[in-house]
Amino acid sequence: MGSSNNSNGKVPLISKIAYGFGDVGCNFSWMFVSNFLMIFYTDVFGISMAAVSALMLFSRFWDAINDPIVGGLTDKTKSRWGRYRPWLMIAAPITAVLLIMTFWARPDWPQTGKIIYMVITYCLLVLGYTCVNIPYGTLCGAMTQDIDERAKINTSRSVAAMIAIGVLNIITVPLISKFGSSSPKIGYLTVAIIYGCIFAACHFFCFAKTKEAVETPEKEKISVKVQIKAVMQNKPYILALIGQILFGFTLYGRNADVLYYFTYVEGDASYYTTYSMCIIIPSIIGAACFQPVFKKLNNKGRTASIFALLTGISMLFMFLFNVKEAPIVFYALSGITQFFFSGFNTAIYAIIPDCVEYGEWKTGLRNDGFQYAFISLGNKIGMAIGTALLAGLLGKFGYAANQAQNPQVLAIMKHAFTTIPGILWIVTAIVLFFYRLNKKRYNEIMEDLKNGKKG
Repeated sequence: MGSSNNSNGKVPLISKIAYGFGDVGCNFSWMFVSNFLMIFYTDVFGISMAAVSALMLFSRFWDAINDPIVGGLTDKTKSRWGRYRPWLMIAAPITAVLLIMTFWARPDWPQTGKIIYMVITYCLLVLGYTCVNIPYGTLCGAMTQDIDERAKINTSRSVAAMIAIGVLNIITVPLISKFGSSSPKIGYLTVAIIYGCIFAACHFFCFAKTKEAVETPEKEKISVKVQIKAVMQNKPYILALIGQILFGFTLYGRNADVLYYFTYVEGDASYYTTYSMCIIIPSIIGAACFQPVFKKLNNKGRTASIFALLTGISMLFMFLFNVKEAPIVFYALSGITQFFFSGFNTAIYAIIPDCVEYGEWKTGLRNDGFQYAFISLGNKIGMAIGTALLAGLLGKFGYAANQAQNPQVLAIMKHAFTTIPGILWIVTAIVLFFYRLNKKRYNEIMEDLKNGKKG
């Protein structure tokens, strides 16, 4: 089994902070992509909604190939820095360059040329992000096997992520406007350069100040078929995987819609900045509240379930209000929704490392990177379906870039921002309610593993 060379399993504060900065970097790339890339493609690059929708679906076939491969490669990596940390140092600057290339618009190109460039750069960006995000996510489980320390690490990660997302959402539209005063394409490209540098710098810091304390023994080559079979026996992991698919569908579908919503439904993209300012403090507080709720329930899945349920209910209420007629209620509900979402976001990622030990206990196979790869893939599959469905529906009902939209398109934008994700959050809550791996059971499993026992 994996063993820790830190007898008490404690992780230094600087390492927790550095790990959190890794997610700051991730969000200055991936959340920028999820919130702004679709509208960049349609309204700046001049690519059709149909082509964007097709790309979102196609890229997930690409993910289905490269995610498990990257996950397997991280498990096999050997270096004096560990298995996972070297990937941050090498892949982060490459991915930063790919982010910049993705936001390099050429609206004067023919449609075919635009689509080819979009497909190549987006698929390379997704691969680059995979090479950073999978080892980064797996690193948490390699830093300690103490369930409470993992909760603290993931709280640090989520608080840092919520701060990053809040700052990104507040400054991005003004930055694009400032740098893109002569042309929006220059604005997007300049912001991509800035965010790419932040992405690389954060992962360099994470690499420098974290340590892999859990020593995983050398193991013989295991086929993908055997690893998948082992994963299918891991019930807590399956629930976490389903939760991640729903999470990706709900979060990224809504994120892709949010700028369309404020631009066309509310009538002014600047509302997006005000909205982002109203949700940043609730985001940070909500992320920090995961730990006391988990301490009370002693079950990360149930904790995630409660946060998801309250997120869904709050989002359904948002349908009844808008910025123009009831700004105070609208922004208050936005803050409440984000508070509960942030608690969920912390909980769902805190679940994953614990499932690795359960899987080792159940099957005798430990494959941290491979399991996180499928979590990443599940999240991206949800993202693909959510964004492709949104793009497909908008295109089908007559979306026209930079023009007043028809009532059907406006209705889709509003429901995609409120009722549809609200219902899906409630479904997510129901799924994660059945997560049974509580703190007491986890500690019993860890004791069995130390004594060489299996489930």
